[in-house]
Amino acid sequence: MLTVEEAKEKILEGAEVASDVEEVVTLYAPGRILAEDIVSQIQVPPMDNSQMDGYAVRAAELADGRRAFSVSQKIFAGHVGTKLENGTCARIFTGAPIPEGADAVIPQEEAVELEDGTVEFKNAPKAGDWIRRAGCDIDIGDTVLRKGDRLTPPALGVAASIGRATVKVYRPIRVSLFFTGDELAMPGEERVEGGIYNSNRFVLRALLHQLGCDVVDYGNIPDSFEDTLEAFRKAARKSDLIITSGGISVGEADYTKRAVDSLGSMQMWRIAVKPGKPVGKGSVLGVPFIGLPGNPVSGFVTFLLFAQPLILRLSGRNQVDVKGYMLPLNFDLKGGSRREFIRVRRNAEGSLENYRTQNSAVLSSCTWADGLADIPAEAQLKKGDLVRYIPFSEFNL
Repeated sequence: MLTVEEAKEKILEGAEVASDVEEVVTLYAPGRILAEDIVSQIQVPPMDNSQMDGYAVRAAELADGRRAFSVSQKIFAGHVGTKLENGTCARIFTGAPIPEGADAVIPQEEAVELEDGTVEFKNAPKAGDWIRRAGCDIDIGDTVLRKGDRLTPPALGVAASIGRATVKVYRPIRVSLFFTGDELAMPGEERVEGGIYNSNRFVLRALLHQLGCDVVDYGNIPDSFEDTLEAFRKAARKSDLIITSGGISVGEADYTKRAVDSLGSMQMWRIAVKPGKPVGKGSVLGVPFIGLPGNPVSGFVTFLLFAQPLILRLSGRNQVDVKGYMLPLNFDLKGGSRREFIRVRRNAEGSLENYRTQNSAVLSSCTWADGLADIPAEAQLKKGDLVRYIPFSEFNL
């Protein structure tokens, strides 16, 4: 069986950006993937300005012990003052430009207004105190965002701060999705005897939408070779990627592999991972394909580990890996023959608790948990031992 890293490497092998480039208004681009580097043509901030509400002064005039000054002007944000007169100070507000001649700001908390209209300062400032210099955030020529970056709220703010009204981004990739199994029903439908509701449809659709994909959902497909073939033909006409759930093994009613082999090529891997193991990757009529297992937790976890990196790569993302953090267990654990990703959550002490069962059919474990613990095969772990913990937030959950 392949290791997790070997399987991921094979899934990403040859994967290239599958999207066209379009230019969109920056204000309406949250979550999109940049298709260009963003280089600043201006300084941010564009001028020296005050960090505080207070008074702009010449520091040298306070160095000899003088503390009382008359106020010669008021300067608000968005307004430019006049040159500071000798022996005076300027009332200034946060973000307002520093007037010519001033070289420090004294916060208003360190000033006392006297009855004659003058202001007395408690302490002498140093030149540069409480001044934000022009370009201290961004300078001309700085690359502030890079091709492949996701436009998060702060990234959008940075683009706006340098005046970018539009940005070039990749079109969301189109992912076709369907589910195999005569036993599947939708909530609101009558179940056949021995049937189940199709929770995987809700999980996988939501995961794809959270990754910014344009989802084409073909729903439940009966356990039939011809129906599976037809679903693949339809999906291939409209997709940058096809994802299926169920039917990926080699049982008598598992038609996914046969259908893929008929229309393209299939690599079927037994991966040394739990939950999961059977994950398929190939192509159907020239369109990349990922086949996920039908057990709810297996489908959820293998999507995060294997499908999500491929989706990010096809979408143009430059970062497809997730970060893990070493945290202690609050329980003893004996690892099995395969590497295991168990559902855990952090407790108030910062250690990891495990769910009462790690059965791959128990989807409620994924709502209880806040992440996955990466457990090596054959591990003999004691309470307090450190393991790699991957919070669900790393997967955009």
